[in-house]
Amino acid sequence: MLRIGWFATGRGEGSRGLMRFVADAIADGGLDARIEFVFSNREPGEAEGSDAFFDLVHSCGFPLVTLSSARYRRERGGGPMSRHRVGFDREVMRLLEPYRPDVCALAGYMLICSGELCRRYPLLNLHGALPDGPTGAWQSVIWQLIESEATRTGAMIHLATEEVDRGPVLSHCVVPIVGGNFDTERKALSGRDVEQIRAAEDETNPLFRLIRAEGYRREPYLLLETLRAVADRRLLVRPGEALDALGNPLSDTLPTGLALTDEIEAEIARQEG
Repeated sequence: MLRIGWFATGRGEGSRGLMRFVADAIADGGLDARIEFVFSNREPGEAEGSDAFFDLVHSCGFPLVTLSSARYRRERGGGPMSRHRVGFDREVMRLLEPYRPDVCALAGYMLICSGELCRRYPLLNLHGALPDGPTGAWQSVIWQLIESEATRTGAMIHLATEEVDRGPVLSHCVVPIVGGNFDTERKALSGRDVEQIRAAEDETNPLFRLIRAEGYRREPYLLLETLRAVADRRLLVRPGEALDALGNPLSDTLPTGLALTDEIEAEIARQEG
């Protein structure tokens, strides 16, 4: 049985949806695993969104561990989180000492992890872009896709390292963003300055919303299928290291990780058809 540690800030529905999706798969026998703990860098009463997330964690019966990064930073003189990252993560690791996860999922965790944390646990990070795609927050990724007139996007799961969004890739799925409404909305932007559109409309832009919806729909499936591959030992993970079933570096045999598009589309069709 795969022992999973779960890191999430728990800001909104996305974090709750990811946890609910994986928890349901475990309960239904679709994933041979258990969630050892849930860690959040917020504490109860800090924000409405995270409090709703904590309610879900408690309803699932998962151990909850919290440490407010905002309070930690404030009590140590403020300034950017980068000043406090190593100290904060050391305290997190101290709090998590009773647990022995095989792998940890960064599922809506809004902090960059220090090198020490990356070396302690195999941290699976969900990034809303293909392995050769844009880096950065998902909002920035989508605007880069719009600006480059990309016809496909996707999502990947990679091991977190000190190099943000560039650790060893475990898996990915491809999402077409061409045809139909995509072409219609792309034509509506023709000849316009993308930066001006972003400043005026941001996340309300119709093309932005279409791209986000298609990626958002598939991300829970990608996380679940990747955890299943680790549980089935099709993927072997160690802190900062991804291996195939034979113990070879995944970067040598599958540099873009397992291609899970077909499995994900089939599962979506089964569940939503």
